Amino acid sequence: MYQVLFLCTENACRSQMAEGLVNHDLAGQVKAFSAGVRPSRVNPRAIQVMSELGIDISRHYSKSVDDLAGEQFDLVITVCDQAQQQCPIFPGETEVMHVGFPDPAQATGTEAEILTVFRWVRDGLRKRLGHLLQEKLRKHRE
Repeated sequence: MYQVLFLCTENACRSQMAEGLVNHDLAGQVKAFSAGVRPSRVNPRAIQVMSELGIDISRHYSKSVDDLAGEQFDLVITVCDQAQQQCPIFPGETEVMHVGFPDPAQATGTEAEILTVFRWVRDGLRKRLGHLLQEKLRKHRE
């Protein structure tokens, strides 16, 4: 199975949503993981907007990239600029790429406005990563 790691700074929002989306949308084809360079906790708003799609990430927890040291990844995707700059070196033929998104946890305004930002990031992750991973899977099978 094709294995992908989503890497973010705190493993709180973007990488957690990406893991949940890919494990839901590409189940049986891709196994997704997420981690952070400075893990904290999963943002409750990320859990909320994912549940709107019927995807439960409430049992996810923030992990350090070091926690996944024994895993072999086909692809590592950094989803924030800071993680891209601090991305560790991965052994073997692991491909590393950056697909950046703004941090929805930095959004300000009313609760409705903040949730709109979380949904925008969630939907953007689903679209961009879905297309990208479908292409990677096609090439992987060739």
